[in-house]
Amino acid sequence: MKVNGQSYRTIWTTADQRSVRIINQTLLPHQFVIEDLQTAEQAASAIRDMLVRGAPLIGATAAYGFALGMMHDASDSALDDYSRLLLATRPTAVNLRWALERCRNRVGPLPRAERVAGARALAAEICDEDVHICERIGHFGLQLLRELAAKKNGRSPVNVLTHCNAGWLATVDWGTALAPVYKAHNANIPVHVWVDETRPRNQGASLTAWELAAHGVPHTVIVDNAGGHLMQHGLVDLCIVGTYRTTACGDVCNKIGTYLKALAAHDNGVPFFVALPSPSIDWRSGNGLADIPIEQRDSSEVRSVTGLTRDGKLEEVTIVPEGSNIRNDAFDVTPAKYVTGFITERGISAANRDSLAELFPKTGRG
Repeated sequence: MKVNGQSYRTIWTTADQRSVRIINQTLLPHQFVIEDLQTAEQAASAIRDMLVRGAPLIGATAAYGFALGMMHDASDSALDDYSRLLLATRPTAVNLRWALERCRNRVGPLPRAERVAGARALAAEICDEDVHICERIGHFGLQLLRELAAKKNGRSPVNVLTHCNAGWLATVDWGTALAPVYKAHNANIPVHVWVDETRPRNQGASLTAWELAAHGVPHTVIVDNAGGHLMQHGLVDLCIVGTYRTTACGDVCNKIGTYLKALAAHDNGVPFFVALPSPSIDWRSGNGLADIPIEQRDSSEVRSVTGLTRDGKLEEVTIVPEGSNIRNDAFDVTPAKYVTGFITERGISAANRDSLAELFPKTGRG
């Protein structure tokens, strides 16, 4: 995607491959800052502190973090140490485990002298795969938007509601939930996006709105609790969200508040789709509520907000009374029964084990 007319991915290497570059997403939308990562420890901090976020990008960053670690120490013990370091950063995103297992399986059997090159090549491969997956999700999701646009016959744009950020900033490029939107916009299909602000970290208001604006896609930021109201008044044609982890049975773990959107959509007959790249499917889990660890994040994310002051400075302000207890669950689980379907890189699937296994037979039935 483009920023100020220049094409970017969310992660790339320097020409000498000694450093990995990322966009510091904690400073958006007010500052566009590129950071250099030179060690596995810095990559781990970037994931944990959410300079990078979104399940696909977390997996890609972990792979590059592993490669940076191999540059420092390519011994057998380091394989374990770097895997543990990176795996501990964000427990909910299954892409993290998937990427690190690929790193171990690919790099571990190599002679020590070949491990750095092998790890770098795999990280680049994972990034290229993610771009292809997201582009294909956009292709299949575009069909849904075309059908809705045809029914509306140009009377009004297709209104899509999304939650959190599942655009290109959450992936290497294109995005998951927003890939169909970008495809539709590029194809001159009238589309408008309702953007949940998504407390506590405001990824919708800060990231989704920023990238939609940069691409010229019409959108409107709404407070988190407005989605159901809009659905009641016929202002939402469909919901598309991303996922941090989806079980083999179709339960979807995503940013906190997704479950409430799914309930509102179900009550109002609004289709609720999940853009699901295959690396985000946890084939080992059957029950989302029982099997998926829900990350508990620091209370500071709820206690304060950061914004741009009138004099152009970024400032953090406290919004919660001193002494109030805070609980900060990062994700919730939407049961499969509330999911209309999955938009995957291989097509659209029903939210159940058999349908997913038909699209992904090697992993779904193996």
